[in-house]
Amino acid sequence: MTADAEGVPPGLSVDPADPAPPSEQLRRAVLRGREDGTLPAGTRLPPVRRLAEVLGLAANTVAKAYRELEAAGAIETRGRRGSFVRAGEPAEECAARAARRYAEEVRALGLAPDRALALVAAQLGRPGA
Repeated sequence: MTADAEGVPPGLSVDPADPAPPSEQLRRAVLRGREDGTLPAGTRLPPVRRLAEVLGLAANTVAKAYRELEAAGAIETRGRRGSFVRAGEPAEECAARAARRYAEEVRALGLAPDRALALVAAQLGRPGA
């Protein structure tokens, strides 16, 4: 199911065809959104019951995903104010922005993803890189 209800960030969804449990799918969606910038630091996540209702899940399923994300440091819960996406490490945030820019450039150039990754790997393996 896609979360397109008001107040639910895009990308927070579950796919019934995915063999992963719904709580794992939600956990991955938040991590992916944090990484690709669709869920930037400070984004307020929907309350557990609201997201469960929108996605047609049990509240315990969403709560489990939130607990795991909080234990991993990806989100923080601020009592009654809700749960929020946490910023990553500054170096990782900077690298993620650079990676987004690079991905946009190689797409525009028509470069195949595997070739783009090989170019990055070659640069990372160079002395002084």
